[in-house]
Amino acid sequence: MKKIARFILLFILFVAVAYATLWASMAFWFKLPGPDLVRWCVMIAFGLLGVGTLIAIFKTVRWRWLSVFAISMLAIVVWWNTLIPPVDGNWPADVSRQVTGTIDGDILTLHNVRAFNWRTAEDFTEKWVTRTYDLSTIDSADIFLSFWAGPSMAHFMLSFGFEDGRYVTFSNEVRRSIGGSFSPVADFFKANPIIMIASEEYDIVGLRSNVRKERVQLFRLKTDAAQRREYVEAYVSTVNELAEKPRWFNSAFTNCSSTAILLARHIGAQLPTDWRLLINGYMPEYLYERGALDTNVTLEELFLLGDVTERATAVGLNEGYSAAIREGVPAP
Repeated sequence: MKKIARFILLFILFVAVAYATLWASMAFWFKLPGPDLVRWCVMIAFGLLGVGTLIAIFKTVRWRWLSVFAISMLAIVVWWNTLIPPVDGNWPADVSRQVTGTIDGDILTLHNVRAFNWRTAEDFTEKWVTRTYDLSTIDSADIFLSFWAGPSMAHFMLSFGFEDGRYVTFSNEVRRSIGGSFSPVADFFKANPIIMIASEEYDIVGLRSNVRKERVQLFRLKTDAAQRREYVEAYVSTVNELAEKPRWFNSAFTNCSSTAILLARHIGAQLPTDWRLLINGYMPEYLYERGALDTNVTLEELFLLGDVTERATAVGLNEGYSAAIREGVPAP
């Protein structure tokens, strides 16, 4: 039994050191300041320390090596936690402003709501507005999924509708600098801050359906008025916190759908952990199983009727966009 316990302990140490070595090497590459040569030298030096520690785990000198490795990792973690997301940067126009909001009784006021007029991805008219909404008149909460990587991965957006026919859509996005490129791996290592956009649907959804030509799906959630209001209030609190204290985007933990899920849980929604919450192209199946969508029709029908791409293209990016894309979409 002692031999088995010793083997298990050494195996756990081996896996922990291997993981820490890989993680620290990637962190050095993506965030260590200086030229590539400096990063390579630091990565190689730490990699040699990690490999040496892995070998030493099975020798009598293991605790000396593990002590040096642990002290080095502690220093790296301290450095890592000093990396603060930038407040100012060379941001593209579409992510240049963070929305903020105030609530006075039933009146919600959102500042820096995006209302761009898109002609192409590079040709647009920039417009930021202040909008007021009556929270006592929220009558819908809808999910948009814009598929950009086959059927598995989509960009998640949550939209709230009001009795006067207006909608406001919240979207978590990566705040990349001008010229920055998309890299899910880099976004695990504090490559870019996160920004939350509040927008008119013909802007933020229309950009994807009409300009980028992505397949956009609409799913109408089964919620009551109290839940919808709590959800909006949670979003407002979150955007204000984000404006006060920026956070890093993370491909798994602070992505476009994870924040919405955390806020839903915060207001009492029962959303058990499930792989489909991360691979969000399959989220509708998860929500359907939990009765959060219209279960009077099949999930296949919801996908078919909720594909707004054709209707969006037909109506164009104008004030009639929101009404047109909802035609024929089942509402619970």
